[in-house]
Amino acid sequence: MVKTKTEQAILDALEPAAADRGIDIVDVEVVGATKAPCARVRIERLDGAAITLDEVSAQTKWISEILDELDPISSSYTLEVSSPGLARPLRRAQDFARFAGQECEIKTTATEGRRSFTGIIKGCADGAVTIEADGEEIVIPLDEIKKSTLKPTYDFKGSKEEK
Repeated sequence: MVKTKTEQAILDALEPAAADRGIDIVDVEVVGATKAPCARVRIERLDGAAITLDEVSAQTKWISEILDELDPISSSYTLEVSSPGLARPLRRAQDFARFAGQECEIKTTATEGRRSFTGIIKGCADGAVTIEADGEEIVIPLDEIKKSTLKPTYDFKGSKEEK
């Protein structure tokens, strides 16, 4: 997964401490203007249970302390810590393996003459993810992926009980 040097430095600093706290760093993004950037850190529990707002608040404290020590951004910035949400980012081989069978959107540097793919994750092996898109299997090397997210499915009808 393509990351900026700043984003990678933040990931490298947070991941060891996160594991000790039962947390997984799903993704890190630095977005916004140069004068007022926002460091977004998405977290989830290692045990797979849903993370609560209280847990996110508690985890924010140590994340902030590590970033203060690291000082990855020379100007002032906003720290935003949240759950990954429904459109969960996928950045590691284990993420693609975990969500095999689900639909995702992938933006690449340029694969198969395209930069954007939407398809079903078939698996991940040997540093590449395989998706089924447009009726064919496409293999995309992880180091060519700029951004990838699960494509959420919304069911507004729900199940209706028969009377």
